[in-house]
Amino acid sequence: MKESIIKIAEIKNELNEKFEQINSIKDLNELKVVYLGKKGIVNELSSIMKDLNIEEKKEFGSLLNSVKEEINNIIDVKRENLEKIELEEKLKEDKIDITLPSTKLRVGNIHPLTRVIEEIEEIFMSMGFDVVEGPEIELDLYNFEKLNLPKGHPARDAQDTFYIDEEEVLLRTQTSGVQARTMDANQEKTPIRVICPGKVYRRDDDDATHSHQFMQLEALMVDKNISLAHLKGTLEIIAKKLFGEEREVRLRPSFFPFTEPSFEVDVTCSKCNGKGCSMCKDTGWIEILGSGQVHPNVLRNCGYDPEIYTGFAIGMGIERIAMLKYGITDIRNFYINDLRFINDFNRVDGGNE
Repeated sequence: MKESIIKIAEIKNELNEKFEQINSIKDLNELKVVYLGKKGIVNELSSIMKDLNIEEKKEFGSLLNSVKEEINNIIDVKRENLEKIELEEKLKEDKIDITLPSTKLRVGNIHPLTRVIEEIEEIFMSMGFDVVEGPEIELDLYNFEKLNLPKGHPARDAQDTFYIDEEEVLLRTQTSGVQARTMDANQEKTPIRVICPGKVYRRDDDDATHSHQFMQLEALMVDKNISLAHLKGTLEIIAKKLFGEEREVRLRPSFFPFTEPSFEVDVTCSKCNGKGCSMCKDTGWIEILGSGQVHPNVLRNCGYDPEIYTGFAIGMGIERIAMLKYGITDIRNFYINDLRFINDFNRVDGGNE
């Protein structure tokens, strides 16, 4: 027993000397394994206990635990000091000269068309509409036929487009096909409130106000007893949210094959407040979109009974809305990827350069 106590004292003295020579956390960890590991020097002393009586075992065990705790405490203090020293050395190495000029980081911007789409989506979603998307490569069935535009219909000429497979597959000319798909897929024929944003294609000559591809957003509501009052109320909310609370809405009779009755929708000119100017051609009104009550044939083609269900549809060109909203005069600016236009637009709109 006495020899064991002397052995412990020798171990402690030896360990204290070695601690003084430790200069890294790696060396400290290795030293800890040598003394406190499963096969370490301190644990090997436990083998002595088998030769001791009960009282000596209690005394020696208590002493051994005390030594382990003491060594652990010394290691923790040493580790804390070493970590502090390493941190200070690292900070010296990584020191930053704050007197140097900073590097200006270029931050990307949201495209103006994306801004307008997101704004319109927020308006419609606040009224309970869902956002639905569909394929840009569309079947003639959904792009035309289910929308009351059978083959040979003269209204197709205005949308002569890019056909991929003779007469059955084409690049869509309107997002109305998504509306038809939504109604067709609604097996229960329950009420529908959706908007359909996306890119469309038409064979057109590109100029300041026309493009062979452009962004469109259409809205559809189908339910029982939907009237023109619902349509006009929705249009007034859209116009006021997009162009200002003081805007007034006017519906002009028009023709669209998939709606009956159909209307072109105008708002009072934001530049002259309806008094008449060069922007509105002295009329006081500016056309923004098309709309109307869903044609009974469209409802019937998509499985709805027009004697029970009615609805309205709204269609708008996103570029036109953006041009009116932000005073952009050439539709081509949206697609030529000129950063000067994007940066100027975002400076006006409060974005990051």
